[in-house]
Amino acid sequence: METFIYMVRHGESPKTEGNERTRGLTDKGKSDAYRITELLKGEGIGVFVSSPYQRAILTIQELARCSGQEVLVFEDLKERIFLNEDHRMPDEELFPLLDKSFSDPNFALQGGESNTICQNRSIAVLKELLKTYRGQKVALGTHGAVMTLMMGYYDKQYDLNFLLHTSKPDVYRMKFNGQELIEVKRLWYTP
Repeated sequence: METFIYMVRHGESPKTEGNERTRGLTDKGKSDAYRITELLKGEGIGVFVSSPYQRAILTIQELARCSGQEVLVFEDLKERIFLNEDHRMPDEELFPLLDKSFSDPNFALQGGESNTICQNRSIAVLKELLKTYRGQKVALGTHGAVMTLMMGYYDKQYDLNFLLHTSKPDVYRMKFNGQELIEVKRLWYTP
């Protein structure tokens, strides 16, 4: 029995507004969330889950509403914590850390978490979703690093290079047979 997980990376978010949990979407992010709704509303998705971060929820919220569903929030789908959960790290500091994290999955800054820890917590949720919603279609509102780590758990080609070539937003449809990944297809294309 096939189960489909639609990984929906959140849209563009303002880098200065609020903390990591409360940052919403820019105007472009809101427009892209509408495009995601249009792209996926014919897919027959019946379950909507998300990271607790507003930008991830907002990216799939309208799609869920159009399907008459609520977005179920899972704490363990939150973004990888690099240093402090409330603090957004500037890109020039983040990129070297990403490089080190993908070459040493157990590397973590003081107060942060490693790729291994992030992957373990998010994969536990994904495995439970595959069991609970077997044979269904699930949209998962997520973040770049977490999405890459979840996808990389099943297939090593989803690595730092993959992450650096994803967009905000981005959409990947993962087809599973039970707990086994069968196929991944990118559905999002930037105009």
